[in-house]
Amino acid sequence: MSGHTMRAVTISEFGGPEVLTPEDVARPEPLPTEVLVRVHAAGVNPVDWKTRVGQGMAGLQTFPLILGWDVSGVVEQVGFGVTTLRPGDEVYGMPWFPRAGGAYAEYVTAPARQWARKPATVDHVHAAALPLAALTAWQILVDTAHVQAGQRVLVTAAAGGVGHLAVQFARHLGAHVIATASAARHPWLKDLGADETIDYTTTPFEEAAGVDVVVDLVGDEHDRTSTRALKTLSPGGLLIAVPSGVSPDLAAAAEEAGVRATGFLVEPDGPALARIADLIDAGEVSVEVEKTFPLAEAAAAHAHGEAGHTRGKLVLTATD
Repeated sequence: MSGHTMRAVTISEFGGPEVLTPEDVARPEPLPTEVLVRVHAAGVNPVDWKTRVGQGMAGLQTFPLILGWDVSGVVEQVGFGVTTLRPGDEVYGMPWFPRAGGAYAEYVTAPARQWARKPATVDHVHAAALPLAALTAWQILVDTAHVQAGQRVLVTAAAGGVGHLAVQFARHLGAHVIATASAARHPWLKDLGADETIDYTTTPFEEAAGVDVVVDLVGDEHDRTSTRALKTLSPGGLLIAVPSGVSPDLAAAAEEAGVRATGFLVEPDGPALARIADLIDAGEVSVEVEKTFPLAEAAAAHAHGEAGHTRGKLVLTATD
């Protein structure tokens, strides 16, 4: 740590939004192969508030903790050995996940190759909404499920941060996309590329049939969504259960049904972020930001997110 300080939002114990405390802390210095990024905006994700209460990635953290993994900003300084970025470059990334990323701060350091150049056609707020959600959707569909044109892909909670990007990536890959969301979200999801929409509040989504890949962003802890999703899959189809993973009971049910099930955890991925930025700049993919909050109001952002039903993402702004 240097002698310089920065503003950050820290927690010293697990608990409600009130444990998020703005304060002055030491500003980090980049080690060799790392860059120091001046944060302009930081995305807020469900894993943030789950970790804050002692769930999520809590077991990997130590106090005091600066939450957050989504960053968009400008390279301020580069460490020895960095040749891919230089001061002044606009970048976005998901530093260090699942270890502490420290995004709720004015500065962040991370390896240069965990970053990519920010999409040129969007501002820092929208770029900060992308990394964790976009990488989750991309790594699920491209690297894990290997989705092919003509396959049928079902996305639950399709109006959320990961969901609305998964709909667009699946469409980009040529899939037939089925999206679950409340009826009010259906026109928007159709605009994003959903071929079919299901109002989960009135229609059992498991009535969908012949599905090749289910991207379940709800989990079995909510109305046994993952287990119910198995019924939609064709023989040999794949369920990717994101929030809660695959329990022994779910694994057994999948085996009995003749389908596959796997959990998933996103990883930092600079090359994938570069490809995603190209799609954003080409106008093939867009990111939705429902609301922004100043960095010092991170507690309000968490309270808003935990209330549920956010359309797209919430973002903290770290600069005026």
